[in-house]
Amino acid sequence: MSHTTTIPLSLPNLTIGLDLGDRTSRTYEVTAAGECAGEATVPTTLAGVTEYFGPRPRARVILEVGTHSPWVARTLEALGHETIVANPSAMFAGAPRRRRNDALDARFLARQGRADPALLSPLRHRTVAAQHDLEALRARDQLVGVRTKLINHVRGTVKSTGARLPACGADVFAKRAAPLLPPDLASVLRPLVEVIAELTRRIREAEAGLARLVRERYPVARRLQQPAGVGPITALAFVLLIDDPHRFRRSRDVGAYFGLVPRLDESGSSSPQLRISKAGDAFGRRLLVGAAQYILGPFGPPCDLQRFGLAIAQRGGRNAKKRAVVAVARKLAVLLHRLWVSETPYDPDYQRTRRVAGHLAR
Repeated sequence: MSHTTTIPLSLPNLTIGLDLGDRTSRTYEVTAAGECAGEATVPTTLAGVTEYFGPRPRARVILEVGTHSPWVARTLEALGHETIVANPSAMFAGAPRRRRNDALDARFLARQGRADPALLSPLRHRTVAAQHDLEALRARDQLVGVRTKLINHVRGTVKSTGARLPACGADVFAKRAAPLLPPDLASVLRPLVEVIAELTRRIREAEAGLARLVRERYPVARRLQQPAGVGPITALAFVLLIDDPHRFRRSRDVGAYFGLVPRLDESGSSSPQLRISKAGDAFGRRLLVGAAQYILGPFGPPCDLQRFGLAIAQRGGRNAKKRAVVAVARKLAVLLHRLWVSETPYDPDYQRTRRVAGHLAR
């Protein structure tokens, strides 16, 4: 998913709500006068979508974001239709709909799209190239996750016998663990260790491919690695998830894009402190939080981000450290976007230098 779209003000002659299903999808057509022009069931395949929408004159088509929405949206746009991808989590603020089915959803999308598409919180999908490159990142993340589970399983199994495997990095675990497996468990655990070794090889290949991507297609990701804790994976993910940095009017909006701002539930004088929204991409948010944990950890070098987070943590109170990590992750997202669009070098002590200069000027 990507940035919000600009919605035209004129009413279309025909608006079609398309509720996407895994195998079949429902449509509901409504005219500019608000009359139903037909309903249908369409196979959720390239041939099915093309056969149904290809012969139709240009229409406004509304669909919800989901697994099939990227290729369906691109197909509809190629057929000449105005395509709007609705964001249901923003439309309904996470609340369940009391009455819904495929036909009702298609009707809702069509009538809402005809009346005021802005209420659908529309988004635009990433480019095909960015989506494919992002999947390379996600594939590497899946390999790492599987390897971690297997390593934990092997360690736990050995520990249950009263023995322990030495502490070491995941990259060298297979080599270190293989000769130290308990004899009575060796035949059971050796296949897992061999799988871990193969996963490690695949992860290295994936990381080499990602390094080539940074060199050849996304050189900006190298510049975004200037802040401590931001490695090539985090920088490349940030670039691919945002895709177009100029769609944000302000850098501070990037924090909300990654779901790192508190949810809002104000009414009258009531303004409770809520958890973060966790909107947007969970993978990108996890990487930013991981970078923030490094910045606030024992190996993070002194910088504005670290001082900002430590000041929050030192206030004490419940979950102070967690709030500090989230706040630093949010500020890091803003900083990375600013470095991207401004093309300026990173100064880790920029804020402190400004404050000192301000005091001297007085």
